Parts: sequence; C-alpha cells; structure tokens
Amino acid sequence: QVQLVESGGGLVQAGGSLRLSCAASGRTFSVYAMGWFRQAPGKEREFVASISSSGGNTYYADSVKGRFTISRENAKNTVHLQMNSLKPEDTAVYYCAARFSYYSNTYYVQGNEYNNWGHGTQVTVSS
Repeated sequence: QVQLVESGGGLVQAGGSLRLSCAASGRTFSVYAMGWFRQAPGKEREFVASISSSGGNTYYADSVKGRFTISRENAKNTVHLQMNSLKPEDTAVYYCAARFSYYSNTYYVQGNEYNNWGHGTQVTVSS
C-alpha cells in the first residue's frame, strides 16, 4: 500500500495560479501511475489529469487542457498539479490517487482504476 497526502490548496482569484502537491510514502513511488481528481459540492467526482509511472505520458480532461500541468519527481516521491488561469468553476476538493502500473508508460483516467487515495485539499477560486 501507499499513503498519499495532498497540500497546496487555498483561495485564489480568477486568473490566478496554484500548485498542488501529493507526497507518497509506504511503497516504491516510481512503480505507481498517478492521477488527480476533483469533486465540487453537489457533483460527482471527476477526472482532472493523470501521469504514467515513468512520467513519460500525461492526459488531461478537456476542461483543464492548456491550463493545468501534471508532473512527478520520483526521487522525492511527489506528484504535482500546476494550475494556471483558474476559473470559479475549478472550485472543488482535489484528490490525488495512485495505482500500481505494470507498464511505465501507462496512465489511467477512471476513478475505479485507482486503489489508493489521499484525503483531499480544498481549492477555492473567487470571481
């Protein structure tokens, strides 16, 4: 098992930026594919971004393409989500997730494909 702890959330005005981080412990981080998801009040959890265990492949939801960037530092057991040009509709609790990956270039976009989850960090974007 791997334990995940998110950080970096907060309050920002529309058009601003935030960088979220997810620190992992308990297992070898480099063998896990990682993802970011978010959930707003009254809405179901939705996919945001994913990255393969090697960091070579990334994928983004249409709603954040061109604004968000996912990256990882395997030596520090950390994955990041750089969020630029934030909009009020980005307001949500953001969760990081991990799953063991058999292939270093494989990524996942469905929540039920992940079996390790952090506790979440709140992002609020004011207009």
